[in-house]
Amino acid sequence: MSRLEGKVLVAQGGGPTAVINQSVVGAVLESRKYHHVTHVYGAIHGVRGIVNEDFYDLTEATTHNLEAVAMTPSSALLSTRDKPDAAYCHEIFKVCQAHGIRYFFYCGGNDSADTCRIVNEEAANANYEMRVIHVPKTIDNDLLVTDHCPGYGSAAKFVAQAFAGINLDNRAIPGVYIGVVMGRHAGFLTAAASLAKKYSDDGPHLIYVPERPLSREQFLDDVQRVYQQYNRCIIAVSEGVQDSAGRAIAEQFSGGEKDAHGNVQLSGTGALGDLLSSWVKGGTKIKRVRADTLGYLQRSFLGCVSESDQFEAREVGEKAAQYAIWHNRDGSVAIRRVGDYAVEYFLTPLETVARKSREMPAEFLNSESNYVTHAFLDYARPLAGPMPTMQRLHAPRVEKILRKEK
Repeated sequence: MSRLEGKVLVAQGGGPTAVINQSVVGAVLESRKYHHVTHVYGAIHGVRGIVNEDFYDLTEATTHNLEAVAMTPSSALLSTRDKPDAAYCHEIFKVCQAHGIRYFFYCGGNDSADTCRIVNEEAANANYEMRVIHVPKTIDNDLLVTDHCPGYGSAAKFVAQAFAGINLDNRAIPGVYIGVVMGRHAGFLTAAASLAKKYSDDGPHLIYVPERPLSREQFLDDVQRVYQQYNRCIIAVSEGVQDSAGRAIAEQFSGGEKDAHGNVQLSGTGALGDLLSSWVKGGTKIKRVRADTLGYLQRSFLGCVSESDQFEAREVGEKAAQYAIWHNRDGSVAIRRVGDYAVEYFLTPLETVARKSREMPAEFLNSESNYVTHAFLDYARPLAGPMPTMQRLHAPRVEKILRKEK
């Protein structure tokens, strides 16, 4: 089989993650092994950098520098929220053709996969041979086909440890705590708040995700039930949690502001947490109520990275280069879980991932208690990896002298 001789172009799109640079470095270093790859370029600010012809020549980056970048969170090539339409993708293709790009690797979510699909069609229509590979990335973990997405495990680790810390604080000074977690349509990241739970009374005690409607009445009933049982209540809630009509509750506070993808902004303020706090304060006799929005902290937190997430992010980048350069194929790299716990990689057609998103499976959610099931814990724990050890004091109570119970 003849090999395409030319340049490689790598880009990053959408929200950063703690391990997306592993994917880029994997693709770059693997690409540099092949004699028919003449240069490896990196687009600065994603697809916007492509149309502006803003490139790094990563052929000249040292291996030491690339390896150091791989261990650094966020997007080293910088990113963009641009959502290319057909005309935009035509400009992307024209730049690729002008620069002799024969291999295009785009790290991102389902919109990035759609960009890959359109650019691939542009090349085919122009009879220009170019291999296009989508490299999966998203902390939301909502891409179809793949078992899970690089970036999710590290974000899940952060969320789990954040709630573990809140649990220790809340146990010392009890009250109601509400933590708002990223997740527009899928609750995978919010559900990860459960992963570091050790004792039966540890929080989070309640988890609310977009896949299940949230009503004020049910919310207050749940909070009062938990508070009566433990004298405290910790709640993890997705920013995209919806009402019974399927409308994101946070939308009413956004002022109609939308991003480039047409999505209403959900996480720009602490309004959702404030609303839920007001529900508790107004609907119960509980006085100590606090709320936080985790926001961007979840995406690229330094020093809180899952090892398995790092390894897999690196490998999907390497596999992208192998599929395109060695096997002469287009598609989206996907992960298949095998055994307990191992993975293997495969290539799925771009159209199976483009634009679409998945939700948490029903078997991951316990609707009766508004919590996750053991099936979710079994699924997510290998992705986030080991959690820090927490311990409580184990010592007998001293008998009272002055305040003995009568």
